[in-house]
Amino acid sequence: MKTPELWDAIHAERRALVETWQGFTAEQWAAPSWCEGWTIQQVAGHVVAAAEQTIGGFYLQFAAAGFNFTRYAARGADTIGAAGPEALIERLAARTTTTNHPPAPVLAMLGEVVVHGEDQRRPLGLTHVVDPETLVTLAEGWKSSNLLIGVKRRITGLRLESTDTPWSTGSGPLITGPLQSLVLAMTGRRAAQVDLEGPGLEILATR
Repeated sequence: MKTPELWDAIHAERRALVETWQGFTAEQWAAPSWCEGWTIQQVAGHVVAAAEQTIGGFYLQFAAAGFNFTRYAARGADTIGAAGPEALIERLAARTTTTNHPPAPVLAMLGEVVVHGEDQRRPLGLTHVVDPETLVTLAEGWKSSNLLIGVKRRITGLRLESTDTPWSTGSGPLITGPLQSLVLAMTGRRAAQVDLEGPGLEILATR
């Protein structure tokens, strides 16, 4: 995907997530997400923080967090998440046409909303089908990168094959399954491995 197409995909996923949030109950907002230690509402705060972020704002907030990315992310999740469900919905809806972003590749913004969207839906038993082209774009972009989430280290020496698209990568013990679950597993979501099969799973589970 070229940059305009990436933004189209980002905006589509943000709109889909807004629709998901509109259906949440108070209990669902407070439920644990797939991000360890974070509730659904805190992950929503993190998603909105990223969607609203600018290059200048990132550097100021990153410095204020002592140049610790984990602390920086947690502050955004807590501060913006505390605004409450109605405000979170309104604020993400306002970011379904904008193209501001922190000093990161636009692909990272796509991954942010796709993966964190599933971090909220899947523990609640909700399903959302991501466009296959979007998933292939993420898988291709991440397979050789260790930026922040360490995908390359996680899948080195393994063969990953999608069962619902032509995508595959690597060599070694095989892991197969739907590409959406493969992408989640590539980013360290161990709970997504329930959808996958193959001798390589035992290795992946240790990384």
